[in-house]
Amino acid sequence: MTLQGTLIGFDYGERRIGVAVVDTGFPFARALTVIREDSTEGRFAAIDRLEAEWRPVAFVVGEPRHADGSPHAIARLAGKFARRLSARYKRPVVMVDETLTSAEAGARIREAAHRPERAADIDAVAAAIILQSYLDHPEGRAHVAA
Repeated sequence: MTLQGTLIGFDYGERRIGVAVVDTGFPFARALTVIREDSTEGRFAAIDRLEAEWRPVAFVVGEPRHADGSPHAIARLAGKFARRLSARYKRPVVMVDETLTSAEAGARIREAAHRPERAADIDAVAAAIILQSYLDHPEGRAHVAA
């Protein structure tokens, strides 16, 4: 099933969550912001504001994996985050393999800006890469159940 409308993508991290947005009518994801809240409540308060502003039809969450395809240690936390999104907002959540997105994001930032990348920049750009990955290949993606 291909989702149509506004989508919000997340690069989940223990310290920061990169956020990107796209309208599938103009399918180029763009980095939006980085959530820098320590508490779950603070993180979801920030997501509440984004949800109210953008009114997404669904969410896309990066699923961390090592280069060999094995799950990254943070994959369990990203899955828990995805289930919380699904339960809280009653919208589809799709998990997308995010292997090497941070490295790609850093390279894009260095190339475009000719300056060293910052971790926060990388998180938001990685979220855009995750979201673009879904847009480019939506078929066969598993949706998360709350």
